[in-house]
Amino acid sequence: MNFECLPLPLATDRLSLRPFVATDFTAYAAYHSLPEVYRYLYAAPPVGETLRKQFDDGLSAPFSADGDAFRLAVLSIDDNAVIGETILKMASRAALQGEVGYIFNPVFAGKGYATEAVASTIDFGFSHFGFHRIFARLDAANQGSIGVVERLGLRREAHLVQNDRFNGAWGDEYIYAVLASEWRRRSAFA
Repeated sequence: MNFECLPLPLATDRLSLRPFVATDFTAYAAYHSLPEVYRYLYAAPPVGETLRKQFDDGLSAPFSADGDAFRLAVLSIDDNAVIGETILKMASRAALQGEVGYIFNPVFAGKGYATEAVASTIDFGFSHFGFHRIFARLDAANQGSIGVVERLGLRREAHLVQNDRFNGAWGDEYIYAVLASEWRRRSAFA
């Protein structure tokens, strides 16, 4: 997909969302190296060259086939600092299904930035990529992320019991989702 033709950056009252650029690496590394950020991602934080490769691979990642991810850096418009990211994954091109994800620097938690950025990303997924349904998969213990999707009106569709394991510990997962028609109705009344 040619990202130059997309209407980016996205703007909210307090945030700007745009594709990552090479100079974002320091801010990206600052939160991607924190164990508390990866607590609910069922992985250890990447380090060294692995972290650099993860960042660099995301700079030119395609978004046309199942499994591809469209990543946006989330910046505070007050100081233009990268505070996190949103991810829109092509879950099923044939079924027009997208998966939304988000990772934020914990320094900026509790200010509503994730909710604002995720709302903008979901809206973009429906309006510009034509998804029929967008869902989020969350660790059932991740109260912060659960709050984000519930504030946005996503519906809890599933509770998967002990479906993932990391460091010998089992974790439950929730699936939340919203249809394009529901999102349009919600947005009309927001």
